[in-house]
Amino acid sequence: MQHILGFARRCIEDYNMIAEGETIAVGVSGGKDSMVALAALAQLRRFYPKRFQLEAITLETGMPGMDFDAVAAYCESIDVPYTRVQVPVYQIVFEERREKNPCSLCAKMRRGSLNTALTERGIHKIALGHHYDDAIETLLMNLLFEGRIGCFQPVTYLDRTGVTQIRPLLYCHEDEIRRAAEKLQLPIVHSTCPADGSSRRQEVKELIAQLEGKYPDLRQKLFGSIQRYPLYGWNLEKEER
Repeated sequence: MQHILGFARRCIEDYNMIAEGETIAVGVSGGKDSMVALAALAQLRRFYPKRFQLEAITLETGMPGMDFDAVAAYCESIDVPYTRVQVPVYQIVFEERREKNPCSLCAKMRRGSLNTALTERGIHKIALGHHYDDAIETLLMNLLFEGRIGCFQPVTYLDRTGVTQIRPLLYCHEDEIRRAAEKLQLPIVHSTCPADGSSRRQEVKELIAQLEGKYPDLRQKLFGSIQRYPLYGWNLEKEER
């Protein structure tokens, strides 16, 4: 976990993600990424120079077999207020509309519901669990499927809602996050979404794994290109932040 904390703190400082005295919500899906983000920020708040408060929020989308009671107990154990919001994503996307490509509508519904929940609680910043590998996969997805060079940003301000998204795990590799979740015995809630394993992201994940057999430093070069280009919001030059 110290390894994760070191990378998270460097990312937070590189992109000035946290301001003194603010409240940060962690978007908790129950997966390893968001749970490690929650655990890391809960530890970081004890010694980070800028004081901040932490909350956790989960959108319960109605996916069968997903139970967040253990997540609630974990939040209580680390003294983090926890909010659970009911959103009928499964019912609308899979039962009523029977979407052939459900990911886009699902993401739109979750995004809107999350921003509404944050606004109602008076919180204007949320930490998401996107990591190093997510950034690389998103870059390739945009290039291959949309014909553009782009990626989400370390810090994203949503002007319609006044909410700022931060991604403190961007320097952490997925396998490091997986090991941290296992080491800490975090209460992971495994997704039961019918679209899991058949999405475009999964296709790109498998493509990268294949290419790495021939180009072992592929991920490092792709991530470095995002910062060196730099893509919008990724510039590390402090005077331009």
